[in-house]
Amino acid sequence: MKIVFLGPPGVGKGTIADMILAKHPEITKLSTGDLFRENIQQGTPLGKKAQEYMNQGKLVPDELVIDMVKDKISGMDNFILDGFPRTVPQAESLGQIANIDKVINFIAKEEIILQRLGGRRTCPNCKAIFHVVNMPTKKEGICDNCGANIIQRDDDKEEAIKKRLVVYDQQTKPLINYYKEKNMLVDIDAAQPVRIDIAKDTAKAMDLSY
Repeated sequence: MKIVFLGPPGVGKGTIADMILAKHPEITKLSTGDLFRENIQQGTPLGKKAQEYMNQGKLVPDELVIDMVKDKISGMDNFILDGFPRTVPQAESLGQIANIDKVINFIAKEEIILQRLGGRRTCPNCKAIFHVVNMPTKKEGICDNCGANIIQRDDDKEEAIKKRLVVYDQQTKPLINYYKEKNMLVDIDAAQPVRIDIAKDTAKAMDLSY
């Protein structure tokens, strides 16, 4: 089972993937962020090249990202790709290295994404994540796990979120039509208030039990 999770930042792709994996540990979730960190930490040739671009504040070129993905998924039968592909050229390259079964497209309006990401708070110490409405801390502003002061990351502030959504619309949204024309796209309502309902709908689209 080779699946791509598609959708704007804050729509809940990573959370739903983790919920699916909890029921189906035979599936591996792969994100480009994790691949970057893994290659950089291990000091691989691909990681060293990626680090050079990142140190200069530049985007890592498509061909380097694709090489990382190809190296990781080679020989894997069950995976969910979260955050890749981001562009049609990346999707075309992915199609040459793996036979993707389905693309799950998570949909939510901008105001819901702003509410979800804008309310997110992170512990800088233990990396725990909370939400001022959906998952508040027991004591306001204090991490439940380690007692540190929680923060709002810069990329979770409204202006930054809107910029990320603009980039998504420009670069990634064209993938919806790309995969729709290939009859691979399944839309999921990610605005449902109960996450487990989204996870169940996603599992059904993937022909999995939940």
